[in-house]
Amino acid sequence: MKSRILYTKPSITELEVRYATDAAANGWGDKCYEYINKFEDLFKQHLGVQYAIATSSCTGALHMGMAALGIGPGDEVIMADTNWIATASPIVNLGAKPVFVDILSDSWCIDPEKAEAAITPNTKAIVAVHLYGNLCDMDRLLAIGKKYGIPVIEDAAEAIGSVYHGKRAGSMGKFGSFSFHGTKTLTTGEGGMFVTNDADLFERVLTLSNHGRARGQTKQFWPDLIGFKYKMSNLQAAIGCAQLERIHDLIARKREILAFYRERLNGLSCISLNPEPLGIENGAWMPTVVFSNESSITREKLQIAFAEENADARVFFWPLSGLSIFPAVRSNHHAWDIPSRAINLPSYHDISEEDLARVAAVVISLV
Repeated sequence: MKSRILYTKPSITELEVRYATDAAANGWGDKCYEYINKFEDLFKQHLGVQYAIATSSCTGALHMGMAALGIGPGDEVIMADTNWIATASPIVNLGAKPVFVDILSDSWCIDPEKAEAAITPNTKAIVAVHLYGNLCDMDRLLAIGKKYGIPVIEDAAEAIGSVYHGKRAGSMGKFGSFSFHGTKTLTTGEGGMFVTNDADLFERVLTLSNHGRARGQTKQFWPDLIGFKYKMSNLQAAIGCAQLERIHDLIARKREILAFYRERLNGLSCISLNPEPLGIENGAWMPTVVFSNESSITREKLQIAFAEENADARVFFWPLSGLSIFPAVRSNHHAWDIPSRAINLPSYHDISEEDLARVAAVVISLV
């Protein structure tokens, strides 16, 4: 039987093991925040932002950021219908309503025109999710946000390494959020990051992140408001520090893998891969192939073909409005159509060229 090709796994070296071991052995007492502080500082430098708070997940970062913006019952938050539930759940948990709009056919990210058309007096924010490393049209979204006085939030969970006209994903909106889940380019196992250039927003989120205890509060165990517990551990941050020391290599490898797929599948006119328009660098977190409607290739055919090759194949995100927990929005044509003829391709750091060729061969064989 052919060896199994995983769709993703982290790249862990002796550096990560050494830092994690040090944190486990010595990162306690007055050193319990040492790696956390270092990780936040290194991430700020990498991203080019002023403030960063390490969190237990990207979902937690979104939850706190949205809460700090005052999003709550009766409010609406506009987002693309094509997303993972993690972007919508903080909105719902705050008592607000996610408003799902369609995606663009080429980037698979939120359609700015549809987002603007969905604005009402109840709209409190627009969430720009950079899907699979592809980048949203941030110039257009930020212009819309400025026009209506609505903050644009960046969910950059999948966009470490993506650059928009010289600015890193997550650094452009009112705040940005990142994921360091084990599947991501940079990992801490589980974990996330809240980033912003807004000093007041940073202070509010910092307070919320520590059970509502304000930084300047002199009384011990005295919370000033009801907050959250979304803090990252020192052990996780130690791994993150090691990963950040290797971040350029990690990103470069992801881009190499996407380039391999693009070159190998270049002759197939019936497919499209993660786009990289002029002025954009795609971090290539999840190389994805979308077949044309004319090809008659379906998600199910792709899953069967990859299973026969003993290769993992991850399906394209279902439209959130197609789930039973939300009202259906069938007018979001691309969000409902594209997942039925698309698949995520294996792309972990250490995947061999032989296995990349096996994956590409599956796609070619179907055509």
